Amino acid sequence: MRSFFTTIAALVTTATFALSAEAWTTDYEAAKTRAKAENKPIFLYFTGSDWCGWCKKMEKEILTNKEFLDYATANLILVELDFPKSDERKAKQSAELKAQNKALDKQFKIEGYPTIYLVDATGEQLPGTGDLAVEENTKDGPAGFAKAIQAALTPKKSE
Repeated sequence: MRSFFTTIAALVTTATFALSAEAWTTDYEAAKTRAKAENKPIFLYFTGSDWCGWCKKMEKEILTNKEFLDYATANLILVELDFPKSDERKAKQSAELKAQNKALDKQFKIEGYPTIYLVDATGEQLPGTGDLAVEENTKDGPAGFAKAIQAALTPKKSE
């Protein structure tokens, strides 16, 4: 009976990660094309997936959560820009992907990880969005994070 529950838990975990993997891309140019076609902003997630403690926490608690993914897949184009340190993870990245990520890191002047920006289909950062990977936006979990994103995307009324 114990092996049955272990198998079920493994399947649920695998399905969760598969769901989240389908929602994300690493191809920035393809994301821009898709953003234009679907009229959605691009969610750029700069991460150090194998060494950054805050990145791991954010991924576990928010970015792979079904509640966030439901919101994100309906409203955003998700792009992961990873800067791993382990040789194993680096080896899995193509030279083109490494060059793309390095160029975007330089373009957006990334100073720490995780960093999250919203950009339009041309790659311009959306006005007033700033870095969304801050405690103020993430403290209320996936639902609160989705609300913070939506608030950043909502045009402000002129006073």
